[in-house]
Amino acid sequence: QVQLVESGGGLVQAGGSLRLSCAASGRTFSKYAMGWFRQAPGKEREFVAAISWSGINTVYADSQKDRFTISRDTISRYNAKNTMYLQMNSLKPEDTAIYYCAADFSPSAAIVPSTKGYDYDYWGQGTQVTVSS
Repeated sequence: QVQLVESGGGLVQAGGSLRLSCAASGRTFSKYAMGWFRQAPGKEREFVAAISWSGINTVYADSQKDRFTISRDTISRYNAKNTMYLQMNSLKPEDTAIYYCAADFSPSAAIVPSTKGYDYDYWGQGTQVTVSS
């Protein structure tokens, strides 16, 4: 089992920034990719960004790639600590959503992280991000 706990959400004005964190505990000795997803009221959950086990490979949704940066703590180039971050800049009202972090333990995801929610094995409870206009 893996427990994921998000933090860092809140209320911010348009154009502002927030940094989300996701702390993982439990089965953290294994290699796993991590990702961020979000769900706005009345909308489907959507992919935001993901990062490989080493932190070398990242992938972003097109609408976020110029504003958001995903990262994770690393001990060395080939070992990952268990905290992931999402730096969000130039926030827009349409970024308002609950943001979820997730962990994917499939072997391929350790190198190339997935953008599909159904590939992820564990999920956090989410943190609310609200961007006012």
